[in-house]
Amino acid sequence: MSEYVAPLQDMQFVLRELAGLDTVASLPGQEEVNEELAAAILEEAGKFAAGVLSPLNGVGDREGAHWSEGNVRTATGWREAYRQFAEGGWNALSCPTPVCGQGLPRVISALVEEMWNGANVAFALCPMLTRGAIEALELCGTQQQKALYLPRLISGEWTGTMNLTEPQAGSDLSAVRTRAVPQADGSSGSTARRSSSPTASTT
Repeated sequence: MSEYVAPLQDMQFVLRELAGLDTVASLPGQEEVNEELAAAILEEAGKFAAGVLSPLNGVGDREGAHWSEGNVRTATGWREAYRQFAEGGWNALSCPTPVCGQGLPRVISALVEEMWNGANVAFALCPMLTRGAIEALELCGTQQQKALYLPRLISGEWTGTMNLTEPQAGSDLSAVRTRAVPQADGSSGSTARRSSSPTASTT
């Protein structure tokens, strides 16, 4: 089984020549960002991706996750890998500094997240959903919600999740079909159905 090797030179080229890291570094709050810092972050992320996440693919496939006595049991090594991930501050890279984030530009954290996906996409889904929850709270959360959730999500103590509203599809996203339906009051409702089913269920 081949192991993941991060394309660090390509990523650094993208930052320097295509993404305009110098321009990003001129923005307010990004004064400490430079090529050297970005290279160090990418190098460490590459080590974690190759040394910790990539080797978990096989054991994850063989053992999977299991529900046992009210708890989810992950495959051997996954819990420890997530603990290292959280303690390493990887969840916090581009999160705002007032709520325990590191405040780095998204262009850097996007490359790091690409490493997680390249090394072990199953593992990467957890921080991906957490990042989505963080962004939703940043944009739309109340101050009370932000104070309660953001520090714990950013630290990795808590994680985000995805909740589907299509009970007929379960986890099979390819089976979901949606469309807007005009309502009598002028608003639009939505319906969802399996592609193989002729009936639609309102959600």
